[in-house]
Amino acid sequence: MSNDYYATLGVRRDASQEEIKKAYRRLARELHPDVNPDPETQERFKEINQAYEVLSDAGKRRMYDMGADPFGGGAGAGAGAAGFGAGFPFSDIMDAFFGSAGATRGPRSRARRGRNATIRVELDLSESAFGTTREITVDTAVLCDVCQGSGAASGTHPDTCDMCHGRGEVSQVTRSFLGQVMTSRPCPQCGGYGSVIRHPCMECSGEGRVRTRRTIKVRIPAGVEDGTHIQLAGEGEVGPGGGPPGDLFLEIVERPHKIFERRGDDLHCTVHIPMTAAALGTSLTVETLDGDEQIDVRPGTQAGQVIPMYGKGVQRLNETGRGDLLIHVNVETPAKLDPQQEELLRELAKLRGEERPPGKFSPGQQGFFSRLRDAFNGR
Repeated sequence: MSNDYYATLGVRRDASQEEIKKAYRRLARELHPDVNPDPETQERFKEINQAYEVLSDAGKRRMYDMGADPFGGGAGAGAGAAGFGAGFPFSDIMDAFFGSAGATRGPRSRARRGRNATIRVELDLSESAFGTTREITVDTAVLCDVCQGSGAASGTHPDTCDMCHGRGEVSQVTRSFLGQVMTSRPCPQCGGYGSVIRHPCMECSGEGRVRTRRTIKVRIPAGVEDGTHIQLAGEGEVGPGGGPPGDLFLEIVERPHKIFERRGDDLHCTVHIPMTAAALGTSLTVETLDGDEQIDVRPGTQAGQVIPMYGKGVQRLNETGRGDLLIHVNVETPAKLDPQQEELLRELAKLRGEERPPGKFSPGQQGFFSRLRDAFNGR
């Protein structure tokens, strides 16, 4: 090849794509016609654009390294799609003919939306049940007070890019077997923004935001439970360039309670009573979320029986009403009796005719295969 594209860009033959891109950007800033209108400089500018077009494309670079003409495709006119794709960037050519590459898409905005953030908030059961208000401390990014998000130092402002003239992209004309093709790429000088911050804000280093710690007061509704996420719109971090803030999510973590177990909106607890109280009945003081209350244990209460206290559970989230408090009764049998107690129990057993109880048997719960067998047998 008559042109040494590697020498034109000043890179080694084994240079990476990143090294080639950096070299091109450096030379483009120096040799752009708007900066150096000299005819020789303009010719040099065309050369580096042609070199970059070849070396930045893997297919063209491979053909160039093999000694073939990267603009000829290495195939005749009848090569079809294979020859076409090997020598030319198909997307650039299609864009040129259908208008998207030649049209100006406009500069990118420096302002971008901030990221969302999640904070874990631990609550006691009573706070989850009835709701609460918390002050949350957040380490986040906020709008820079000095530049108000512009990123430019006080008294200055971003300047229009002199390479792309504010368009955010640069166009170049390349040759192909179809004729001249115009392609557009993000401006290497301004990064596609259309403006350059020559004097960055000292407070935020040109980012338009600074990190700080702030405290916000949030209301946590009644009825939330472990794993609930509460969205606080616009309370996340401010985006780069003073962009709109993201959202803040509160993840509720409910601490275990020493007495109650929560199942949805209902609460469960277990009370242990002696067998005499279960047989004779009694009155108990139980703890609820609303304070201590009295319940009656009816005579003859059996182990495992449930005593409901309606409306003493957790407030339903975003609804009216509350769940229930379900008290499970565990009847305790004395493991050790003194002689007098033993004598009294024996006398009671004699009076009830239970000195030698025959015992009552009931069928256990059938398994799945037993029920299936009975169904086929017509039982």
